[in-house]
Amino acid sequence: MRGIRFIKKKRGILLLTLFIVGYLTPDGAHMPVDGATSSDYHPDSFWYYPWGKSVTHKGVDIFAKAGTVVESCTRGIVLYTGTLESGGKVVIVLGPKWRIHYYAHLDSIETSPLTLVGSSTSIGTVGSTGNARGKSPHLHYSVFSLMPRPWKIDGEKQRWKKMFFLDPIGQF
Repeated sequence: MRGIRFIKKKRGILLLTLFIVGYLTPDGAHMPVDGATSSDYHPDSFWYYPWGKSVTHKGVDIFAKAGTVVESCTRGIVLYTGTLESGGKVVIVLGPKWRIHYYAHLDSIETSPLTLVGSSTSIGTVGSTGNARGKSPHLHYSVFSLMPRPWKIDGEKQRWKKMFFLDPIGQF
């Protein structure tokens, strides 16, 4: 019985250490679309309301020519690559600080799940897939924190979701 408690305590310490290291690791994020500048997106598009079926725009759309390289904004591990109804071809990366980086409307995907990516690793190309079909090619980029920030809750639409979504423009 004593040995089992010791093992559980060691696992707990290991998990706590992993959590703290992941949270304290700097992300060093940068612009995900190769060659894009602040003139390629609207600075007020994050949390814009009203916005289609999702009600509120929880990311930023970075416009570029179809086929322009999309890089991982930060180092991390690819959790998912594939197709979603709204996002079209998407890549989801778990990065430092326990943040999920969501790249949507890709024309092509150039990575696979459980791949380690570095900041500037090519993960796909700009496109118009999902609910962006027929619109100008762009990357929809969102950042979601697994650690809630309750002080961000306010009286706006979808107010409780603000404690999880970060303004991606502040990332680069």
